[in-house]
Amino acid sequence: MSSKIFESRKLSKAEIKFRNAFERLKKNKPELLPKGTSLSQNNVAKEAGVDPSALRRSRYPELVHEIQKWLEAHKEVKTERSQRQVMLGQRSNNRDLRKRIETLTAQRDNALSRVLEAEYLIIQLNLENKSLKSRLPPIDISRFNDSNF
Repeated sequence: MSSKIFESRKLSKAEIKFRNAFERLKKNKPELLPKGTSLSQNNVAKEAGVDPSALRRSRYPELVHEIQKWLEAHKEVKTERSQRQVMLGQRSNNRDLRKRIETLTAQRDNALSRVLEAEYLIIQLNLENKSLKSRLPPIDISRFNDSNF
């Protein structure tokens, strides 16, 4: 790993590590982090092999400014999601779909229950209607034909 000379002033070893890590992340060729890791101030520090709190604006104001400037310039570029993020997204979608299936199944079962209750009531009412019709005395239709309508 060759260190690049970024400015005419002398850089500390830590700043050189941060700058090299920044360059590797910009090129999507990290050594410590998984490939496809998004570029952020914390990830630059992690790629440099140090705690993220080590890369502070008070210690490295120019570098932090460069990182922020690069992030602002590349805001539109959508980074690829890691396999874990994809898997978690799929799990979440599957969980939502299972919930929806359960809800729809419950709604279907409720609707089917109501349909069966309605059919049972229709059968009961038809039987009652037949029973009541059988109790009525026969109607003499000839009476209606003779009347003056």
